[in-house]
Amino acid sequence: MEARAEAPVCEDVCEDWVRAPIAAHDLQARVNALSRRYRMNRLPCLDESGVLHFSSRSVTVSPTQTELLELLVPNFREVVPREALRYRLGQVNGSRTRNALDLHMMRTRERIQPLGLSIRTVWGRGYVLESQADLV
Repeated sequence: MEARAEAPVCEDVCEDWVRAPIAAHDLQARVNALSRRYRMNRLPCLDESGVLHFSSRSVTVSPTQTELLELLVPNFREVVPREALRYRLGQVNGSRTRNALDLHMMRTRERIQPLGLSIRTVWGRGYVLESQADLV
């Protein structure tokens, strides 16, 4: 009876289904694909009090880091131009130098690392906020 039932519609990227019986290697392939989709569809969230949330973890960030992350978070996995970050940094603490941005990005990287997030430099263009799982 179940074999003739209509297949369910899965609209959630974290949902999947199979018909029994299923070979162990096929089941493992489905589990792996579902796990990849889950990792690829998680998004970080920066709240108004300066707390960055990702997955089930969170960390507080400084006001300057909050300003930089306000540009990086909405552009998750996309390049944010260096000049946009330097401009934002200048609005916050008055310093728009390359060294000031490099220092704040280094500190931000260290702060968000426990969440499984990283900031990658895209030479000549800017920075990308991404999940460390994306790099595997």
